[in-house]
Amino acid sequence: MKHVLMVWGGWEGHEPRQCVARFEPCLAEQGFNVTVADTLSVFANAERLCSFDLIVPCWTMGQLQPEEEAGLIDAVRAGTGIAGWHGGMGDAFRNNPNYQFMTGGQFVEHPGGIIEYTVHIIRPEDPIVDGIQDFNISSECYYMHVDPSNEVLATTTIAGDPYAWVEGCVMPVVWKRAYGEGRVFYSALGHVAADFDVKPCFDMMKRGMLWACR
Repeated sequence: MKHVLMVWGGWEGHEPRQCVARFEPCLAEQGFNVTVADTLSVFANAERLCSFDLIVPCWTMGQLQPEEEAGLIDAVRAGTGIAGWHGGMGDAFRNNPNYQFMTGGQFVEHPGGIIEYTVHIIRPEDPIVDGIQDFNISSECYYMHVDPSNEVLATTTIAGDPYAWVEGCVMPVVWKRAYGEGRVFYSALGHVAADFDVKPCFDMMKRGMLWACR
């Protein structure tokens, strides 16, 4: 049996508890044993973390203490997978650059706030996005600092309002990567739980978690 740890908390505007509740049942349906925690201190137990096959963090902002950062990063490097979405993984722990090096990116802005934009699938042969066509979504569109070693699966084109100098930039939205022996999956979609009512948004996240799991 696979073991999954889901950790929620941080800024409530991203509805961390509600978002985790969207995916906990589907992981359980896959036969996974799911543990849910609402404290970062769980990351400090390095031995326990390594017993999980997948970690799903959903904690916007916040800060990891040195032992928490080391526990999480070492577990992933040793083979535990990690997968997450939007600010819960991509705007977390801004003062922990080693964490950002692991995840492959960091939020810096969402131009225009809630806008409608198109997500373009650029690697349709990948199983995570197989059968998914380009789609529109109304949500925050993340502008991020992104690691060039990511394997990008989907992108969007940044609008110029209100920052004309970034108009037309192609921004990664969904990627996967390796970190040591661990697999990392990230989707910038999922500002609030209702975003996962958009089927491609939900499907990519579910498939990404399954891919990242050891």
